Amino acid sequence: MTNTINTAPVRCTVTVRAPQAKAFEIFTAGFGRWWKRTGPGIGKSPLRTAIVEPFAGGRWYEIGEDSTETDWGRVLAWEPNSRLLLAWQIGPDWEFHSDLVTEVEILFRSVGPDLTQVELEHRDLDRMGDAAGKFREAVGSPKGWAAKLDMFATAALENT
Repeated sequence: MTNTINTAPVRCTVTVRAPQAKAFEIFTAGFGRWWKRTGPGIGKSPLRTAIVEPFAGGRWYEIGEDSTETDWGRVLAWEPNSRLLLAWQIGPDWEFHSDLVTEVEILFRSVGPDLTQVELEHRDLDRMGDAAGKFREAVGSPKGWAAKLDMFATAALENT
């Protein structure tokens, strides 16, 4: 029997109580306010905030309590109010790797005047090699991307 590694994309969806443009703004400009540390950080100092720069080619990074900056990746596509595509360059060892790129795509779709469906897909996990399956388990668990989207949904509710 062959042991295969599950490298299928991780997909999560949440509906937030906010118009589409506001949901995008809270997710991006407010990223550091709603993203809370729930697992291991990658910086040398505890996380103070996290930032997504608002343009294609921008950085996606954290700032530690000691003011050090640690890259997470970069912005691959910036389509206000509808789509954000990020390069995730954190390996299964939870360190930044400039030569590793998996993608995190976030889509924002209006499903009512004050409701937005947010779909997140983390793909290309096979690029992590033998550790891809274990990494997928971590980000696909209830404490992974689903928990992050729940934090975002709470922030959207508090900001509307």
